[in-house]
Amino acid sequence: MDLRTILRGTGVALVTPFKSNFQIDYDALGKVIDFIINDGVEYVVTLGTTGETPTLSKQEKLDIVKFTYDKVDSRVPVVVGIGGNNTSELLEDLEKFPLEKSVAVLSASPYYSKPSQEGLFQHYKTLAETSPKPILLYNVPGRTGRNINAATTLKLAHEVENIAGIKEASGDMVQCMQILRDRPADFLVVSGDDALAFPQIACGMDGVISVAANSFPKKFSEMVRTALKADNKSAKLLNDELIEGYELLFAENNPAGVKAAMSELGLIENIVRLPLVPLSAGLHAKLKEYLSK
Repeated sequence: MDLRTILRGTGVALVTPFKSNFQIDYDALGKVIDFIINDGVEYVVTLGTTGETPTLSKQEKLDIVKFTYDKVDSRVPVVVGIGGNNTSELLEDLEKFPLEKSVAVLSASPYYSKPSQEGLFQHYKTLAETSPKPILLYNVPGRTGRNINAATTLKLAHEVENIAGIKEASGDMVQCMQILRDRPADFLVVSGDDALAFPQIACGMDGVISVAANSFPKKFSEMVRTALKADNKSAKLLNDELIEGYELLFAENNPAGVKAAMSELGLIENIVRLPLVPLSAGLHAKLKEYLSK
């Protein structure tokens, strides 16, 4: 199974819609899944951190995965997020979570603990040895406090059989180019940063796992497909229209920004669980104005 073919293009890190009583709104989640698939995204990622996974119970996570499989109904591939900073607990999750219908596991690197590069290597090697599905690394040092450097990513890529790719959200273009230069031929590299996806695809990335595509899947996924065809002039025109959107979505917090946008589109209620709070009124008004354009 070549993930560089299967997961080429735009994946969406799904939000978790909530009702006003903070319970999961499955009707809205179903609506979101239909919306993004009908508007052309290539795959979905369930239980990514955009889904507010730190505030979900284990049972809620299991229910969301099962619901997502049923709703997607094999229309596009599904990736499941299983990450964190307790390696032994993640090993249990990899054995207990229903992963049969997934194509890969996206695993955010350990947050807060700030392991050394060797610690990161051993953590992922241990997960890969247990996982029934290929592991995609997720490097997002702005949230975790520790960068997975290019050398560690490449060591995992070349030495650990079940490590199949990386979602790179370090924002370090030199690091990204080093990984792209030296990766194995079948190693998937996708952007984890909507605002950098266009130039990173131009450097050789295979696509993006996106937050913004929850709210504007048609235009964003078209931009990515155009960039993947190396039609940079057309891709730039599409991306130029989205730049303000990226800035507004991420100005305060993810997923508060994208949930505000999706509420304006009538997809979900504008509810997040503490410690997150909804977008401030001023920023929400700017986002509403942008969407109306």
